[in-house]
Amino acid sequence: MRIVLVGPPGAGKGTQAAYLAKNLSIPHISTGDLFRANISQGTDLGKQAKAYMDAGNLVPDEVTNAMAQDRMEKPDAENGFLLDGFPRNVSQAGVLDELLTAGGLKLDAVLDLEVPEDEVVKRIAGRRICRNDSAHVFHVTYSPPKKEGVCDVCGGELYQRDDDSEETVRTRLEVYHTQTEPIIDHYRAQGLVVTISALGKVTEVTERAMEALGRA
Repeated sequence: MRIVLVGPPGAGKGTQAAYLAKNLSIPHISTGDLFRANISQGTDLGKQAKAYMDAGNLVPDEVTNAMAQDRMEKPDAENGFLLDGFPRNVSQAGVLDELLTAGGLKLDAVLDLEVPEDEVVKRIAGRRICRNDSAHVFHVTYSPPKKEGVCDVCGGELYQRDDDSEETVRTRLEVYHTQTEPIIDHYRAQGLVVTISALGKVTEVTERAMEALGRA
């Protein structure tokens, strides 16, 4: 299958992408991973992306598009892929359409993870990270530490990242609504959008997604 995964920040796209890609035996292609891989490997595209990022600018669409195209042409993506974070706007969606059409391919589904805005804010603003190890993540409501402000694993101090503050989360949501959400209408016109609720346990959301994709 060839799938695009969309949803607001805090919808659990990364988590669901990993489970779905494994269940469907297709590679999970995330823009974050693409940037990191190209930059660490020192590719031409990575150097271009790094120059923009170091200057505090967004990586332009043409660089992102080229990275995504290169990754989708790898042998492991021959029988399908799950795109996470690409396309992020209607322009990129148009480029993806052209790339697939040129290769005689098409998308099977665009999986839209739906989460109420207040829940997104609650999920992200409630996160607390350990200063000693960022892999130690807690949540004030859903997975609180035994002792407030202290990591259960190593005793390190727990803190809220600047980009997890409620104000920043609402700004990120506004960017999502204006830039990324319009791609849902773009793909709905093609009859590709499957919308599911991303509320509940991770396993429940995965089961919901697999069932929805089975009908796609």
